[in-house]
Amino acid sequence: MLGSAAQNVIALSDAVLLYHRGEVEFAAIGFVGVFYITIAAIGYSLSRGGQILIARRMGERRPELVGPIFQTMLLFELLLAVVMWGIMRHGSAWIFAQFLDRSPAVYQKCLEYIHYRSFGIFFSYAGVALIALYSGIARPWIILVDTVILAIINLGLNYALIFGRFGLPEMGIGGSGLASSIAEGIAFVVFAGYVLLDKKNRSLQLFSDLHWDWALAQQQLKLSMSVVAQAAVGQGSWIFFFGMVENLGERALAISNLARTVYLMLSIPLWGFASGANTLISNLIGQKRYRDVLTATWRAGFLCWAVTIALAIPVLFRPDIFLYPLLGAQDSNLMQEARPVFLLLLGLLSLSTFGTVSFNGLAGAGATWFGLKIQTSSVILYLSYIYYVTNFTQLGVFWVWVGEILYWMMMLSWMIWYLRSYRWRRLKL
Repeated sequence: MLGSAAQNVIALSDAVLLYHRGEVEFAAIGFVGVFYITIAAIGYSLSRGGQILIARRMGERRPELVGPIFQTMLLFELLLAVVMWGIMRHGSAWIFAQFLDRSPAVYQKCLEYIHYRSFGIFFSYAGVALIALYSGIARPWIILVDTVILAIINLGLNYALIFGRFGLPEMGIGGSGLASSIAEGIAFVVFAGYVLLDKKNRSLQLFSDLHWDWALAQQQLKLSMSVVAQAAVGQGSWIFFFGMVENLGERALAISNLARTVYLMLSIPLWGFASGANTLISNLIGQKRYRDVLTATWRAGFLCWAVTIALAIPVLFRPDIFLYPLLGAQDSNLMQEARPVFLLLLGLLSLSTFGTVSFNGLAGAGATWFGLKIQTSSVILYLSYIYYVTNFTQLGVFWVWVGEILYWMMMLSWMIWYLRSYRWRRLKL
C-alpha cells in the first residue's frame, strides 16, 4: 500500500510540515503539489502499460520476455522526464498565472517550490519503471522498503530545510521542494542497486541483449497512452479544482488543501489494492481464467473498502484527536471549518475505493481506452458542476467537494456495466 503511493507519501509530508509554516505556504502546496503529482502521475501511468504486459507474460509463463518490455519502458520514462522537466522549468509561471490570478502570494510560493521540485522528475520517472517491474512480477516487498526510506529521508530533510534546522538554511516552501527531490534521488539509487544485485532477475533477462524493439514499443505505447491520458485527465482535474476554489479565497483554498491532505492519507490503502488488482487481473487473463476476473475485482474492492473505512471512521469523526499529532493546534479554527468536508470524505472514500480498484481492473484487462472515455466524460461533468458552484452560487467549499461524490458515482456506474458485460474478453495484448 505504501509502496504504491510514493508521491502521496511525499505530498502528505510536504503538506503537514508546511501547515506549520503558515497558511499561505499551506494554500500554495495544495495547488503546486497537485500540479507536480499530475506530472508524476503521467510517468506512473506510462509505466502501467509495461506493468500490465509484464504481468501478462508472467501469467503466460514466459519470463524471458520481461526484459525487453522493461528496457522499452525505462527508455520512454527517461525521454518523457526530459520533456516534463522543460515544461516545469519554463512553462510553470504561465500555467500558474492562469489559475492563481487573485492570490499573488500563493503564486510566488508555487514558483519557489517548483523551481527545486522539478529536478526530482528524473528520479521519479525512472523509479516508477522499477516499481512497475516488481509489481508486474508480483514481488513488491522492495517497493515498500524503498518507499519507507523515501518517506523518512523526505520528512527529515523537509523539516531541516523548511525551518532551517541541523545547520541547514531556512528555505521555507523552496526547501520542501529541494528535500523531496533529494529524497527521490536517494530512493532511486537504493532501488536500482537492489535490482542489479537481485539474483532472481536472471530469468527475466533485464539487461541482456540490449536493443530497440520498435514493434514492442508500439504495443506498449498503444496500451500506455490511454492510461497516460487518464492520468492527465483525472489528476489534471485537481488543478482546475484548486484553481476554481481559489475564486472563493485563500481560506477556502486552505480548507480544501487540509481536506485533500486527509484524503491523501486515507487513500494510501486504495493505491496498494488498485496496483494489486491491476497485476492480478492481467495475470488471470494470461492464464485464461476469465471467470475469476469479476470475482477478483470485487474482492479486492471490498477488502480495500474495509481497510480504508476502518482507518477513516475514527480520523474523520474525531479529527481533533487523530490529526492533532500531525497538525497540532495552532489554527484550530481551520480544522473546525473543514469538519463538514471531513464527514463528506467518508462517502467519497467508499465510492473511490471500489471505483479505483475497478478502474485498475479494467486497465489490467487491457480496456484502457474505454477507461479514458468514461473518465473524460465524467471529468467534464464534474468540472462543469464545480465551475457553476464557484462562479454562480454562494454555496461554499462543502458543495464544491460534493462534485467529487458525483464524479465517482458516474465512474463506478459505467465500470460496473462494462465489467459485467464481459466485453473485455475480446481484447488482445
